[in-house]
Amino acid sequence: MNFFKVCGALVVFGWVMAAVPAGAHHSVNAQYDFDKPIEFKGAVVKMEFVNPHSMLHLEVENADGTKTVWKFQSGAIGALRRLGLLRSGAEGGLKTGQIVTASGYAARNGTPMGFLKVLKMPDGRMITTWFGDPNGN
Repeated sequence: MNFFKVCGALVVFGWVMAAVPAGAHHSVNAQYDFDKPIEFKGAVVKMEFVNPHSMLHLEVENADGTKTVWKFQSGAIGALRRLGLLRSGAEGGLKTGQIVTASGYAARNGTPMGFLKVLKMPDGRMITTWFGDPNGN
């Protein structure tokens, strides 16, 4: 009887330990403020197709004429490919210098970063990368 209790406790402990890294990975709500929507139109500087989250770098002209490069975090490569946002140079994909409009949510710390929700391409296509708040908030 004690053997089964010990095995059961070990299994439960294993499940709890396995869930800790997954919960720590998705701290999107801690980094971005879903009550601060943002939208910028600018030139694509580069698109980093990396896992687990791709990054869009967008050069935006400020009201005073200066320029700021905003970084928008997005989904993984596979998800972006399924949405039609292909690697640079591919038909319909992002290319350096293209003017796009990115909307999403601002970083909580005030840096020029955002979490990408919708990307409006030069041909008018709207690519929605938003999957909802991963923390369920």
